[in-house]
Amino acid sequence: MTRFALRAALAALGLWLATLLVNGLMIVDPLTLLLAAVLLGVCNAVVKPVLIILTLPATMLSLGLFLLVINGAVLALVAWMLPGFTIAGFGSAVLGAMIVSITGIAGSLAFK
Repeated sequence: MTRFALRAALAALGLWLATLLVNGLMIVDPLTLLLAAVLLGVCNAVVKPVLIILTLPATMLSLGLFLLVINGAVLALVAWMLPGFTIAGFGSAVLGAMIVSITGIAGSLAFK
């Protein structure tokens, strides 16, 4: 449970950084930020593996670059499900997902 809480905190930090750096992302309040981080963790655990399996040929043809599209789609799904979290377009979703991923990787390396 502590590991999930740490990952949720890293996702919240990444989402906060993404809202500062990407013009198309907006989160209304800190509670929505925390809920978005938890929901992103759940979607990454449940929905993302299914999407990866379904789009495996496209991922292989693009040498893995299609995973960026999947990450953006999962972030857009979280924004669609959560009121108070808006994304202006799919490009903003992909950029935001990249920032959240980089923050998560850096945090995982720092706390390892």
